[in-house]
Amino acid sequence: MPKRKTDQDSLSLDTTILTLGNAKIPSPISFCRFEDDKKGLNVFLDKEFLEEIGDGPPIPIRFESAGPRRHLFFDTAKTKCAIVTCGGLCPGINDVIRAIVMEAYHNYSVAGVMGIKYGLEGFIPKYGHEIVELTPDSVSSIHQFGGTVLGSSRGPQNPEDIVDALERMNVNCLFMIGGDGTMKAVKSIVAEVTKRNLKIAVIGIPKTIDNDISFIPQSFGFETAVDKATEAISCAHTEAQGAMNGIGLVKLMGRESGFIAAQATFSIKEVNFVLIPETQFELEGENGLLPALADRLKRRRHAVIVVAEGAGQHLMSTSKATDISGNPVLGDFTTLLRDRIKEYLNNIGMPYTLKYIDPSYIIRSIPANANDRIYCGLLGQSAVHAAMAGKTSMVVSKLMDRYVHIPLDLVTLKRRTLNIHSDYWRAVLESTGQSALRGMVPDNYCEL
Repeated sequence: MPKRKTDQDSLSLDTTILTLGNAKIPSPISFCRFEDDKKGLNVFLDKEFLEEIGDGPPIPIRFESAGPRRHLFFDTAKTKCAIVTCGGLCPGINDVIRAIVMEAYHNYSVAGVMGIKYGLEGFIPKYGHEIVELTPDSVSSIHQFGGTVLGSSRGPQNPEDIVDALERMNVNCLFMIGGDGTMKAVKSIVAEVTKRNLKIAVIGIPKTIDNDISFIPQSFGFETAVDKATEAISCAHTEAQGAMNGIGLVKLMGRESGFIAAQATFSIKEVNFVLIPETQFELEGENGLLPALADRLKRRRHAVIVVAEGAGQHLMSTSKATDISGNPVLGDFTTLLRDRIKEYLNNIGMPYTLKYIDPSYIIRSIPANANDRIYCGLLGQSAVHAAMAGKTSMVVSKLMDRYVHIPLDLVTLKRRTLNIHSDYWRAVLESTGQSALRGMVPDNYCEL
């Protein structure tokens, strides 16, 4: 957790990685450069990661480098691993599963790798989900397909029941692939393992299509999702251009963070308005969206609007309902927006054509692209290296283009959101030309 030092102005983060004990067994890998825990890696972090530093310069934080260790905690020939995938789908999950299995078998010669079906439910006997054996042969081609071969589920399960299952299966290393809720589940499982004084390494591989996990600058599958999202935006642009006063409205994933919407918008350069959860905006009035849309149609005869699914909640009736994962149930803002667009343009006597595209499940269900496959492969390999060395209660991630070990306390601090004070968001707004909309830019932006 972030802690401010009392004797100096710099911020100190506890990046210590927990271990199960002394690693004494020589690694069977002989063709690599081993990482040294004592050396670590200095990464310079700015206020995007550490709000506590304010407007100060980036500060160095030391993390453990990911990679193979010279000595292992587990006797690999007797080691059993398990993999579970939780939460929503995301491009690249199968690539991570494959990388873990291939690394564990071919480089560490483990006794076996088990696949837990349908998320955390797979640990609980009452659901009746089978346990599958994962081998190099069974996973050899799974990276060519989207989704997860293990299936997934949402919602919490009792950590005591999960650890009971790990003991019954004699699991030594558990790899959990999932988002913010899954990483919190990892913490609870580690706490129960520690309470029982068990020697089980629990490693998280962060997965979120919304790119909203703290301390993870870019999650795997995000680049693929953006690629696919731009295809939907391109289709919306074509439809909008094909009719007088044509409007293309695209809804993209992003419950609390507008990273996909912003990145796809900035990539394709055909979007005129992008709405994200991090900004509050008005629909009507001098600086409202609807008058700006009408003005755009008068000038150019077509417009494209991209909306992140969590945008506009301040304009919806509030609800305290939550889904099975504990997330707030969102209001359907895109339906409200479509109705208000129709009402406004009809009232001012402007003819129009409105096309609505929601590619959400297409975006998250496709196979990973080449760059994400490389990322997933390195994450899977790094997770196995960490587990075999006896490390636990951590995630593997790429931070500033380096692969590191990050404690669970840091990635579960808060949900990551897009910084609307950043140069990046300014560039997105310059691309769309919507900076005149109230709420899109902080009042004091130019002074920051």
